[in-house]
Amino acid sequence: MSDKAICCPKCEWEPKKRSKWYCTCGYSWNTFDTGGTCPSCKKQWQTTQCHDCHQFSPHLEWYKHLDTKIREELLSLTKLILQ
Repeated sequence: MSDKAICCPKCEWEPKKRSKWYCTCGYSWNTFDTGGTCPSCKKQWQTTQCHDCHQFSPHLEWYKHLDTKIREELLSLTKLILQ
């Protein structure tokens, strides 16, 4: 089992603290500092693109050690928020 806490589920690239993603509002930040929510416009990103393999994966799949129950609860809450 990998000891990587956050990594791309497809290629296992590990984002650095200085890694940045861009929101459609133009703001740049490290998406893992906020759980995928843009601090500027509050958009909740459901997917995150890898800087290495350029593939998109569900944001929660990047967190390797989330307990299955917690992952299910977070997905459920996210669906409620988006309704």
